[in-house]
Amino acid sequence: MARYNEYKNSVLRYTMWLSDHGYFGSVLGSGGNVSVRINGENAFAITPSGMPYKDLTPNDICILDFEKNRIEGTQEPSMECDMHIAVYKGRPDVNAVVHTHQSKASIFAVINRPIPALFDEVCMNIGEIVDIVPYAPSVSRELAENVAGKLGNGCNCYIMQNHGVLCLGHTIEKACLNAELLEKVAAIYADALFTGLDISTLPEDSISLFNLLRKGPLDGSAEG
Repeated sequence: MARYNEYKNSVLRYTMWLSDHGYFGSVLGSGGNVSVRINGENAFAITPSGMPYKDLTPNDICILDFEKNRIEGTQEPSMECDMHIAVYKGRPDVNAVVHTHQSKASIFAVINRPIPALFDEVCMNIGEIVDIVPYAPSVSRELAENVAGKLGNGCNCYIMQNHGVLCLGHTIEKACLNAELLEKVAAIYADALFTGLDISTLPEDSISLFNLLRKGPLDGSAEG
């Protein structure tokens, strides 16, 4: 149906941006997945399973309801759609979900260490912590449940232990921005930890202010 074309095109456009910039871990593969909530419906558009991103067209994007019933599309949807559904059900403020295997943030997936609030812009957009989602096998119901168990902190990025990254946003552009900001802070935090010196985090009053701004009517960067 033509009403879904905008969502399909949006998913494809930002999926290609993430792929071109290395956020899926390989350019030729199909790791990771991207989805967008359909406005006014308990449904979402999501990337298909097992198709190299370079080969995708808008018609390959799947439209599903929250029970995983197919509304539109002929390809098999991402095998991790349960995780996306868990986010949409648990966080009404989220309209886009990006799952990546980006390199710097994935360091923290294997050392099992959260990333604290280090910069104004990151705290404003992502939240006060990038928490660790406990390990469960990829595509399992347990993984979706583990993700759901972390959503209550209201933050917009999570690191899945020994797996990858989950970034959320009010729009798909915001979700991709959050992935970009996470990669920046992960790279800096990893290098800072390597020095063995003390890490300077944001003061609590600043964190509280940014939390209020992030959850309020203003949705944007703390800078610029």
